[in-house]
Amino acid sequence: MAKILVGLSGGVDSSVAAALMLEQGHEVTGAYMKNWINTDNVPGDCPWQEDVDDAHAVAKKLGIEFRVVDLIEQYQERIVDYLLDGYRSGITPNPDVYCNREMKFGVFLDYALEQGFEAVATGHYARRRDRADGTVDILRGADTNKDQSYFLALMEQHQAKHALFPCGEMQKPEVREVAERFELPTAKKKDSQGICFIGNVKMSDFLRHYVPDRPGNIVDVAGKRLGRHKGLHLYTLGQRKGHGVASPREGLAYVVVGKNAKFNELIVGYDESETPGLYTQKCLVGTVSWVNKPLEFARRIEAQPRYRAKSEPVMVTPQDDGRMLLEFVRPQRAITPGQICGFYENGVLLGGGVFEEIL
Repeated sequence: MAKILVGLSGGVDSSVAAALMLEQGHEVTGAYMKNWINTDNVPGDCPWQEDVDDAHAVAKKLGIEFRVVDLIEQYQERIVDYLLDGYRSGITPNPDVYCNREMKFGVFLDYALEQGFEAVATGHYARRRDRADGTVDILRGADTNKDQSYFLALMEQHQAKHALFPCGEMQKPEVREVAERFELPTAKKKDSQGICFIGNVKMSDFLRHYVPDRPGNIVDVAGKRLGRHKGLHLYTLGQRKGHGVASPREGLAYVVVGKNAKFNELIVGYDESETPGLYTQKCLVGTVSWVNKPLEFARRIEAQPRYRAKSEPVMVTPQDDGRMLLEFVRPQRAITPGQICGFYENGVLLGGGVFEEIL
């Protein structure tokens, strides 16, 4: 029996994680991470109080201790500032991946260990495998449609050793069934679709509240002016809609293929393989971390360039500056600086990093 702190978010997955830990005989405490309160009146729904109430109701139903852990200051510094600084500099950051490394398995895990807990359990659809040498691997979740291992790509070994994923071996319908079996108040609650711990807020509304619009020209790949944009930070590579420029070619829309920060220009082109900037095979990934053993020599593995993308075969070569050179077998669409690349091999999450340069 272990002493486990379960991160109760107010959703069904973390609720079931707590129930399963309890059923397995562990000493379980539930905790809600209070990371964000919408004191700045950002447009959108930020239901943190509802989530706290739901998490508390689950803990009460299970008969376990419940606490609220205030991490607002750390969240502002580690996630919100990172998010806003990234968009201001012209990249497209991924707060959800950083949230897992810096918050759930960062300051929250540190809090848990200081309080005498042995591990933090979450509702992630990922799996943990203990190896004979005492190290730990993270594997894809059994439910391929819900697999969330990608969001753990920047975790390191000391974090993985103290992480438990009780839902990882289950399919989503099974999780709902377990919630019904335990008569959990969150059994029928819809899954959250918002920014990590901020809520159902449109990213454009969130950014506009903190980053002033800086309008500029929209141009095609030849430099011809086609319209005006509201600010480069509001657009991302590969974006098909929302840029406001109609294509003269029937059935073939303009997509964002680049940003010229020097001249404040948004570049659009057609969604075709020959469009400059849209497809690439070579890029550099930085801020690299490894879940277990680091990759020290060039090797062919698989890389997942975004959450809903398929893993693609890639040759990864370590560079002298600590970055990784990626050479994809097939050209990849809209590789975006600031986004996360997950590294895999046979379903095992090796690690990940941040796209920095497209070559």
